[in-house]
Amino acid sequence: QVQLTESGGGLVQPGDSLKLSCAASGSSLDSYDIGWFRQAPGKEREGVGCITINDVTQYYTGSVKGRFTISKDNAKNTVNLQMNSLKPEDTATYYCAASPYACSANWYGYDYWGQGTQVTVST
Repeated sequence: QVQLTESGGGLVQPGDSLKLSCAASGSSLDSYDIGWFRQAPGKEREGVGCITINDVTQYYTGSVKGRFTISKDNAKNTVNLQMNSLKPEDTATYYCAASPYACSANWYGYDYWGQGTQVTVST
């Protein structure tokens, strides 16, 4: 069983960059596809993207394509979400999640979740 911990959130201005990290413990990330999700107040949780055990990335939210990049650091057992050109509409709590099955844009495809990290983009 894997435990996930997100970090790196904060308050930034529009146009800024931020890197979120998802650190795994209890198991190697090599056994899971790792997804990133976000949830804004009053909205449903939406899939941002995912990285497979073979380091193939998928992005599910059209608005983040070209701005967000998911990568894996095997040495640190960590998956990162690099977010550039941030917009106010990116404001949300960001979660990473692990799936022993396959990447999916649907939250119910993941068995393990971190506690989330808040990202606020505002002037």
